[in-house]
Amino acid sequence: MRITDLMIQETMIMDLQATTKDEAIDELIASLNKSGRINDPVLFKEMIYKREAESSTGIGGGIAMPHAKTSAVNEPTVVFAKSRNGLDFAALDDEPAHIFFMIAAPEGAGNTHLRTLAALSRLLIDSDFIAQLMSTNTPAEVSALFDAKQEEAAKKEAAKEKAKAEKAAKAASEASSAPQQTPGVIVGNENSEDFVVAVTACPTGIAHTFMAEDALKKKAQEMGINIRVETNGSEGAQNVLTADEIARAKGVIVAADKNVEMARFDGKPVLQRPVSDGIRKSEELIRKAVNGDAPIYRSQGGSNVKEDGASASKMSVGSKIYKDLMNGISHMLPFVVGGGILLAISFLIEQLAGEDNPLFQLLQTIGGGTGAFHFLIPVLAGFIAMSIGDRPALMPGMVGGLMAVNSNAGFLGGLAAGFLAGYVVIGLRKLFKGLPKAIDGLKPILLYPVFGLLIVGAISYYVFDPIFGSLNTWLVDALGNIGTGNAVLLGLLLGGMMSIDMGGPFNKAAYTFAIGVFTSSGNTDGAWMAAVMAGGMVPPLAIALASTFFKSKFTEQERKSGLTNYVLGLSFITEGAIPFAAADPLRVLTSCIIGSAVAGGLTQLWSINVPAPHGGIFVAALANHALLFLLAVAIGAVISGLILGLWKKSPTVVK
Repeated sequence: MRITDLMIQETMIMDLQATTKDEAIDELIASLNKSGRINDPVLFKEMIYKREAESSTGIGGGIAMPHAKTSAVNEPTVVFAKSRNGLDFAALDDEPAHIFFMIAAPEGAGNTHLRTLAALSRLLIDSDFIAQLMSTNTPAEVSALFDAKQEEAAKKEAAKEKAKAEKAAKAASEASSAPQQTPGVIVGNENSEDFVVAVTACPTGIAHTFMAEDALKKKAQEMGINIRVETNGSEGAQNVLTADEIARAKGVIVAADKNVEMARFDGKPVLQRPVSDGIRKSEELIRKAVNGDAPIYRSQGGSNVKEDGASASKMSVGSKIYKDLMNGISHMLPFVVGGGILLAISFLIEQLAGEDNPLFQLLQTIGGGTGAFHFLIPVLAGFIAMSIGDRPALMPGMVGGLMAVNSNAGFLGGLAAGFLAGYVVIGLRKLFKGLPKAIDGLKPILLYPVFGLLIVGAISYYVFDPIFGSLNTWLVDALGNIGTGNAVLLGLLLGGMMSIDMGGPFNKAAYTFAIGVFTSSGNTDGAWMAAVMAGGMVPPLAIALASTFFKSKFTEQERKSGLTNYVLGLSFITEGAIPFAAADPLRVLTSCIIGSAVAGGLTQLWSINVPAPHGGIFVAALANHALLFLLAVAIGAVISGLILGLWKKSPTVVK
């Protein structure tokens, strides 16, 4: 498949009018939407910004490649655009972007499409080719240039494959009959003894992965250094490094923005950098890898640590705690949603058919205290611990979480046990560092599990469980006896927090608090879940209402996108409002926080309970006052929609 099969001329923009990054993204998405290549502009934009939040796709050299892989895409497409004056796209080199490639890939993109997108990414490393692109004036010229370049690349690849086949045939004729593992293609100077290996990976695996691969190969050739590069793209790992290659390498480069298999690099100097560094700092990475100027990786720790045990990470303490907590919550949520909704349905069946109904008892068993909900706190604690201390910390963390459940220490005790287990394993790793290397293999299967469990179990039993058990009992009693006025204030706070960052730390803190009370109170009436769910439903509904009734304040594309927020809001998917908040944070966030706070407060004023942790309107019937719950959401959404509609400025018309 040719690149121009994806880069269709009707979507090209030869004179991009945007002057900001947000405007450029909107203009590119509008072209995709107009051509029918995407089916949900709001979802696609959300995924574009989600990728931008991980690292800027302004790769430098005047190029930006915003991209997303999502079900919102009908057909794989690349939108080419040129900006005469350039604009600030938060590029890695801080230079303005002039050439844009917006890549839209469907979730089920075939291997042929993915390989074509990879080929496009590799072409953009060639500065001469970029200069030629800058001189084009029509879509036809752009297509012709890409066709010629791809044909040239195909001829070079064919010649390379022919030479490789001839070399392999010669080697096979000289080799012994014993089977041997065939190494991958090594780029560089065959006579050089300097050899490094690398792995490149980005979250979507359709652009930066392959650009980093080509940049590292190109720079290695210039430096006369041999290199082998493994790519972890959308098709999975390609050109996988062999054990022999890793053993021979002087150093390892991992230029990745997602997890890759690291245990195989145990004992090697490993540079762990963002994939963008593989593109723009390839020479620095190769030089450091060749010189062994990198921390020694120890797979048992699950992190890049130096021989003295000092962490190579530059992450702040707050960011590290948040990352560890989110790892626990993300693994806990499937249990919360699956078990919680089944449990809520069981309550509905109980009201209709009584507690002796077999279906009620079945759903209670599956979703309740002996089923999914029994695992919430152990899973939370276990995966917090694993995020800190890797696999050896998982078991002590889960057991500590289970002890918290059984001792009534609950959610708070589980949190403490998770963090304790993670850092206990890190401490054990340092403690056992001086043991003979002959027993290294016993550490993860004997020493860490036994001593980790003993220490975490003892501290949980004698310290955490009594303290947090008493605290948890006090909290539950206090919340159970809270007056109406204080309940409304707490409802206002929880509802408003759901809109502060729409899926970020504040949102997760409110939701986690509600889940903690939900699972620790001895019942599942869901008073605080009502406040959190109502607050989370308001932002997308407010966007939908504002774009419907204040049409002149929104572009045509925003009005179309706003319609999908009706569905997202009713489904309790707060993230549907993120693209609008990103484009106009002050007005959107302020208006949504106000409406969400009102909705959360009303649920407590009217004593509403929602016995389900997710589902939005689809579980509203399970609330004790279903109509009042919907009314609270509606009032909050209308307030936010009115504030946003009246406050928002009319869009600038770009001619």
